[in-house]
Amino acid sequence: MIIGICGGTGSGKTTIARAIVDTVGGEKVVLVEQDSYYRNLSDMPLDERQQANFDHPDAIDSDMLVNHILRLKQGLSIEMPVYDMVTHTRSDQIEIIEPKPIVVVEGILIFAESRVLDLIDTRIFVDTPDDVRLMRRMRRDIIERGRTWEGTLDQYERTIRPMHFEFVEPSKRHANVIIPEGSNSGITVELLCSLVRQKLNAEEHINPMVG
Repeated sequence: MIIGICGGTGSGKTTIARAIVDTVGGEKVVLVEQDSYYRNLSDMPLDERQQANFDHPDAIDSDMLVNHILRLKQGLSIEMPVYDMVTHTRSDQIEIIEPKPIVVVEGILIFAESRVLDLIDTRIFVDTPDDVRLMRRMRRDIIERGRTWEGTLDQYERTIRPMHFEFVEPSKRHANVIIPEGSNSGITVELLCSLVRQKLNAEEHINPMVG
């Protein structure tokens, strides 16, 4: 089963996705993050990379992402890219991901790409107020990625906010479940984990070889 978790930058989707993996167990669930599939911009000067629009669907190597989801559905391993958010380049390293009964795909644009959307069985959207997302994004970029307050705010105004309203927000209509960010996160994760366990139990009842 493929579970998609979507939402704007700073919505909390990555935290929820990783909590599902940790709670249900890595032997049953694998996480695929859309951020790993940004196109490699190593052929561009650093200042041009920093001005690139990373919030448009074209910034994602969707061909590779779709191929990798299909491989995992077929029970095959994948070589997931490792992307450096500081330099905006794809590392020479890769991460080997083995297929598991549950695949969680997480990212801001996964519902905006029809080929990815069609592969997702359960679609979850984390709906978080803009001001909360902005504060989280600024904190993350400054602390974790060494960016400036001015640079992060400029990116938010130039690409993040307009792309959110053009691509991310409209894709919410595809969700089966919408999670208000203000809801109790612990309860939300437990409910989602219960859903995952139910799906696993149903699959194992049909196919005892699963797991």
